Amino acid sequence: MNATERQTLAQSFTLFDEVMSALDERTSAILERRRRTAVIHGRGWLVRRMLLLADVVGLVGALFLAEWLSLFNTRKGVLDVRAEIAVFLASLPLWIIAAKLYRLYDADEERTDHSTADEFSRVFHLVTVWAWLFWVGSQLTRLAHPQMTKLLVFWATAICFVTIGRALARAFCRRRLAYVQNAIIVGAGEVGQLLAEKILRHPEYGLNLVGFVDSHPQERPEKLGHVAVLGGSERLPALIRLLDVERVIVAFATDPGDDTLGLIRALKNLDVQVDVVPRLFEVVGPGVGFHTVEGLTLFGLPTPRLSRSSLLLKRMADLVLSTAALVLLAPLLLLLAALIKLDSRGPVFFRQRRMGSGERVFRIWKLRTMVEDADSRKHEIAHLNRHAQNGGDGRMFKVPDDPRVTRIGRWLRRHSLDELPQLFNVVRGEMSLVGPRPLILDEDQFVEDWARRRLSLKPGCTGLWQILGSSAIPFDEMVRLDFMYVTSWSLQTDLQLMARTIPVLFRRGTVA
Repeated sequence: MNATERQTLAQSFTLFDEVMSALDERTSAILERRRRTAVIHGRGWLVRRMLLLADVVGLVGALFLAEWLSLFNTRKGVLDVRAEIAVFLASLPLWIIAAKLYRLYDADEERTDHSTADEFSRVFHLVTVWAWLFWVGSQLTRLAHPQMTKLLVFWATAICFVTIGRALARAFCRRRLAYVQNAIIVGAGEVGQLLAEKILRHPEYGLNLVGFVDSHPQERPEKLGHVAVLGGSERLPALIRLLDVERVIVAFATDPGDDTLGLIRALKNLDVQVDVVPRLFEVVGPGVGFHTVEGLTLFGLPTPRLSRSSLLLKRMADLVLSTAALVLLAPLLLLLAALIKLDSRGPVFFRQRRMGSGERVFRIWKLRTMVEDADSRKHEIAHLNRHAQNGGDGRMFKVPDDPRVTRIGRWLRRHSLDELPQLFNVVRGEMSLVGPRPLILDEDQFVEDWARRRLSLKPGCTGLWQILGSSAIPFDEMVRLDFMYVTSWSLQTDLQLMARTIPVLFRRGTVA
């Protein structure tokens, strides 16, 4: 080893010791666990293989179920059944190739918030194409003779089995240490710190925030005081190697633009996922489309005006789904009503004035979860408002462990069952299944200027605010999320948000 190599090695050890001493206990513990358990393969390797296993098991399970059911309705011999199974199993490699082309194995490594709900439409489309291609191929080659009834059974069960299998595979992966990605934020300014808060608020993203790199960091608030600034951006390549960093997020660093651009280009050689917070990120939604002008990349914001056909489609979906839900949930609502009456004095339902679309005030329906005189006692617990603590923003009123909540009410809130009567508001046309948060009038008075665009759509039983953090999200962030939802609405987004609400109920216990 020559003198230069010894000097470089010594500098690496010095940097490593300096960085490790700056990290908080949780980050250091994860780094040590990864090193001790010899995590070689990361999130992408783990998730891709588990999703592939889920797909194969789901498809084979759907095939055997369809074949088993068909045995009761046909006189087809065992040899024909074996031929169909053999042909199907031989075609499974083509499924893997098709799923890869549909990007069903790569999104988890790239996107922190990716879920099975986000890819349901692609799974639906691929299974549909796959089933019909299998039928057409069988007819052309005469190698198998699947009946239309059997094909429909396979199609329906394959969609269910593959979707459920993928959800279970992701749940398994998120409990593995290999799923956790060490992440560094480039830029410790206002945007970088906001990003750090969001990452820390969502452990389900599987990101271990190692720290910031910034030559001129902004003073950090107390809640981020434990997240270390590891030096300037020139240290980033060395930090990536030393700390096994797998994700770098560029968030408006103070370095000149050319330096940041050169840094991002250099990261391409380090096998690390690079995310960039775009300028004007406040109005750029996840569904934004990219196009080019002579090689210059542009992103196109969707027209913020919804057509009459889009509004009609949203209303039809609301009416059909909410009516069906009320019919199915009627026995449960009767049982909950009886429990509320037995638990405390007062009415079963709680009604409150909320601001609706087009500045129209309506009364929201909920199951009563508080004592009868809860409103008159609100001033007694105003000091417990979590958003007003330590000089915070008290425009939103949320009290953890509210003493006014009844015994049965606490259980109803934990499982969000108190929200079920809002389905009546949906049927009446005052609310939607998915939409902006329905604000009380005291909160609505603080929504001004561009933010009032949130009232272009009806308030929702669930939405971005509810699934991304609920009461933990401050008022300004809630308004931005509602604005983004309204200005980038699509039916697919609504279906995804409804699907993502279900695991949130199990994970956090509330969507209120």
